Amino acid sequence: MTVPAELDRRFRESAVAEGLVDVGYDLADSPIGLLLVAATDQGVCRVAFDPEPERELATLARAFGTRVLRTPKPVEVVRRQLHEYFEGRRRAFELDLDLRATPAFQQLVLHELARVRYGEVDTYGGLAAKIGKPRAARAVGGALNRNPVPIVLPCHRIVGASGSLVGYGGGLERKRALLELEGAAI
Repeated sequence: MTVPAELDRRFRESAVAEGLVDVGYDLADSPIGLLLVAATDQGVCRVAFDPEPERELATLARAFGTRVLRTPKPVEVVRRQLHEYFEGRRRAFELDLDLRATPAFQQLVLHELARVRYGEVDTYGGLAAKIGKPRAARAVGGALNRNPVPIVLPCHRIVGASGSLVGYGGGLERKRALLELEGAAI
């Protein structure tokens, strides 16, 4: 049985309006490929490259609750800001984040990562030193590899000690493209 599009749209809107959705998500086209964008009532909780929806949805359900629904309303602001970023009209995101499913050390790293400005780069070691753990460059790299909201929290701005492009969950070609978009010296 196929549900008419209008009925489906009204159902999804009603579910969000009634607070019956733990996580709302949608897919977004971008110059670097398809992204899955998800948000809770607390903020953006996931941006995923080349999403495998079943895996992503299972992860979201384990972390935030089983009521995960594809609906554009909760992610409208995120999509708009990502679009502005990719058009070169946005240098900083103004979004609430929901990182409650993220371990404390990773949250510490992501908080410091957020301070790396548009068009600038830092190193894994530099970021480790800034969080007071100068010998934890590898641990910082691991935390960034599991960044739940790449682009918004700009792990693409972190490079190797020599300035080389290394270790990006979205692939080095995407890292290079994002840094080039920002005019970063690489």
